[in-house]
Amino acid sequence: MTLAHRMGRSAHSVSRFAAGLLAALAASAALAAAPGAAHAEQAAPAPAVAPIPRAEGAGPPLWVVRDADSIVYLFGTIHYLRPGTAWGSDKADAAFAAADQLWVEVADQDDPSVVAAVAQQHGVTPDRPLSSILSAEDFAAFDKAARGIGASGAALDAYRPWLAAFMVAGTAPLQAGYRPDAGVDKTLMDRARAQGKAIHGFETADRQLRLIAGMSEESQIAYLNNYVRNGDQIVPRLDRTVAAWLEGDVAEFGRLNRLDTRDVHEDIHRAALIVRNADWTDQIEAMMRGSGTAFVAVGSAHLMDQDSVIDMLKARGFTVERL
Repeated sequence: MTLAHRMGRSAHSVSRFAAGLLAALAASAALAAAPGAAHAEQAAPAPAVAPIPRAEGAGPPLWVVRDADSIVYLFGTIHYLRPGTAWGSDKADAAFAAADQLWVEVADQDDPSVVAAVAQQHGVTPDRPLSSILSAEDFAAFDKAARGIGASGAALDAYRPWLAAFMVAGTAPLQAGYRPDAGVDKTLMDRARAQGKAIHGFETADRQLRLIAGMSEESQIAYLNNYVRNGDQIVPRLDRTVAAWLEGDVAEFGRLNRLDTRDVHEDIHRAALIVRNADWTDQIEAMMRGSGTAFVAVGSAHLMDQDSVIDMLKARGFTVERL
């Protein structure tokens, strides 16, 4: 059975989890005048979408970078949310309405065939199964965790550690009622299509997963073992992370994100954030050399953790204002 078949309905969740949690990584063009642009999706008309329920208080944080003829809004997303989560705000609505283009991590994240193909290419190594690189104790613990998501250690044995970690970590939120289709990325992309805005991706799913797959085997094993050993904390930590995001508590959000990234292994932080943030900062700088208004919506860790896009923009001399 191919990876695509085994992943089945979880293809979407693996993609967004990668883009966000590692981002997890969980998926761009620079403006037409910018060099090295990837692809962009020209939004097609779509049915109107329902209003976003209003958050209590100010809602999730929003930043802006301005110059004489360019405005870039920066909004951190949560890739999984429980349906009905109230995260809307007047400031985010006004910024989104003012923008003529939406920038996300990966523009084609709704195509499960893309995700499955990339995961199969970078995530399966039958000649080096997990049972051969994990200790007997760690593989037994992984088998138990895999059975908790309806699989088994044997069924996932050919997976590379990073993909096995995604399966363990990405399934628990689904079981607890979180849904990628209720996430901020999906909601904003639907809204952009309904309003005729162009949708651009900073990177492709292939690049995103290549960075994670390119981590050292040591760091991948540490990443997998972290979720196996702390499986009972996956959903509670996500609950606390969403709460910190809704409250605009940047310090607490960053601390929680690091529990599963930098605190596990520095390679994870580098692959998930540093390399990608530097690339995205290049593209935002190119936007600022042009003109117009863009709304950037990427996983909140890219804006609210260490080595963030905001930190990198400030280091390059830009003034980044929190609204």
